[in-house]
Amino acid sequence: MVKLIERDPYYWLLTILLLPLVVEMIITLKIQKGQDFKWFSPPIFLFLISIIPSIWILELHQQQEKASDHECETLDSWENLREMITLNESLGNITYQGYLNNLNQEISTVCSDNWILALHQILLLLLIVGKWLLPLGVTREELSQILLIFVGTAADILEFTSETLSDLKENSPQLAYIVLAVWTWSMLQFPLHVAEVNSNPDNEGEKEAGEVSLLTKYSKDIWSIVEALFIQDGPFLVVRLALMIYFKFYHQMLVFFAVKNFLVIILNLYRLVGICQEWRSSAGQGSAVPCV
Repeated sequence: MVKLIERDPYYWLLTILLLPLVVEMIITLKIQKGQDFKWFSPPIFLFLISIIPSIWILELHQQQEKASDHECETLDSWENLREMITLNESLGNITYQGYLNNLNQEISTVCSDNWILALHQILLLLLIVGKWLLPLGVTREELSQILLIFVGTAADILEFTSETLSDLKENSPQLAYIVLAVWTWSMLQFPLHVAEVNSNPDNEGEKEAGEVSLLTKYSKDIWSIVEALFIQDGPFLVVRLALMIYFKFYHQMLVFFAVKNFLVIILNLYRLVGICQEWRSSAGQGSAVPCV
């Protein structure tokens, strides 16, 4: 896709990024015996490494070409999709080069915002379905929790990229870099499962409650709070506030999602305070954690 858009054969070198995935597959099958790691997923991490540079190139190209997007076809109706499918079927038997030329021509008629958004959607769907099909390194209950969190995380990230990048003007390349950097940082949630996997299911009979550290006892809760504050909602809120305050962008949905990020941060801080108070109470009494 990048080669078709940029029309530079050197972009075929991006396929080299797929080689670590092949190496990881061999290691998983030979050494890991088909089992994934529990808290970290190397195939998802390597898949992101192979895909994210291409997304960056396409997004930056689209930001540069915004001024020339006057007339284009959108993918917001069945009629437009039917026309594209009919065109594809009417090509008949053609050479590979002819197919690439026609594919490039089809893509060029579609609004760049539409097909780049489609690429983001496909990427997130592949991450969710791929994790479901990958070898298990966790229990089925933990896998179901991970997949449910993946769905919610993917929806938030997709909303952030689609809404924020569409707000940018063609003369804001620095802001495009910032948004893409925050998007890349937020995508690191997918290979990490620390907040979803129960590393110590039972502390009963292990030690007295007062001897268990805060991080050990509430590791899942603390890691989920850290992800919200520093990987997703925190950076998203900073970018949206910068858009409204410094770059003077404003619309109703931008304000709504900024308020949503702010509420999530406040609720997670409130949750952290509650966890600390509960642990102190438990450590002080040397008995079971009281109900709050």
